[in-house]
Amino acid sequence: MKNDKTIYNYNQTTFDLLGLGHEKYKVFRCKHSLLSSIPDFSYFISFHSIFLFSLILNLNLTDMVAPARPQFVLFGSSIVQLSFGHGGWGAHLSDIYARKADILLRGYYGWNSRRALQVLDQVFPKDAATQPSLVIVYFGGNDSMGPHFSGLGPHVPLHEYIENMRKILIHIQGLSERTRIIVLSCPPVNEEKVRGNTSGVLSELVRTNELCQSYSEACIKLCKELDVKVVDLFNALQKRDDWRNACFTDGIHLAAEGSKIVVKEILNVLKEADWEPCLHWKSLSTEFAEDSPYDLVAADGKTTLNPSEWTFYREIQWD
Repeated sequence: MKNDKTIYNYNQTTFDLLGLGHEKYKVFRCKHSLLSSIPDFSYFISFHSIFLFSLILNLNLTDMVAPARPQFVLFGSSIVQLSFGHGGWGAHLSDIYARKADILLRGYYGWNSRRALQVLDQVFPKDAATQPSLVIVYFGGNDSMGPHFSGLGPHVPLHEYIENMRKILIHIQGLSERTRIIVLSCPPVNEEKVRGNTSGVLSELVRTNELCQSYSEACIKLCKELDVKVVDLFNALQKRDDWRNACFTDGIHLAAEGSKIVVKEILNVLKEADWEPCLHWKSLSTEFAEDSPYDLVAADGKTTLNPSEWTFYREIQWD
């Protein structure tokens, strides 16, 4: 085992290499006693072990990636978790905000607002060194399911759902003065397709547009009360005549066409919101966008073309 002085020097170097900085190294030294009883202490000073005892040190490992970009967190149930598949809205946002903001996925298939409350402090700790610039929140589809006779399942009564959402939104509002929120209300479903999705694994799914609408409207009302931006997904998706078949993969979860509508609505909110700074993609700076002699050479053979702002490759030229 190395002597304490050797470990001290090695650890400082390790922290420097990881970009964690001197202040976090001092935190490590203060908590040295927590690990000092472990045999062959030097083993725990490897690069990979930083991730293990970072849980003890409460280090913010996102600081390892620099320079810092705004963080947009997508927080919700399966419509969030699946948003990077099927031409999903999360994937679109990640592309639109490439080199401008980091899109972080915190989606949990099957969850309701009760389960969201259980992990709220873990997903959004108020003492985090970096707080998100934007949180997009979606819960309600599972809450709005009809109750199961056993008392099990994701159903949450409407009044409780609203109080849960109130607690979630107030918590996120308290993260920082510059943390903004957009809520997605409960979308409609293709009832016929949902009824046809029989399974020997699951009990019957009770999902109706009457229930979806009541939860959507109550959510929108709450957002107005709390001065939180909200996208009315229940009505936005139904603007398409063929929404039942075009917008869903299984009658519940969003297909590519449904996700395009979600992206358009989110971008409209970001463009119109009176926020400082503006979080619309055209208003955010592009990382490392300066001209370079290493860019692609132009047809004249004398100059280079800076591709930093190119968007021609996108299927949709978003506003």
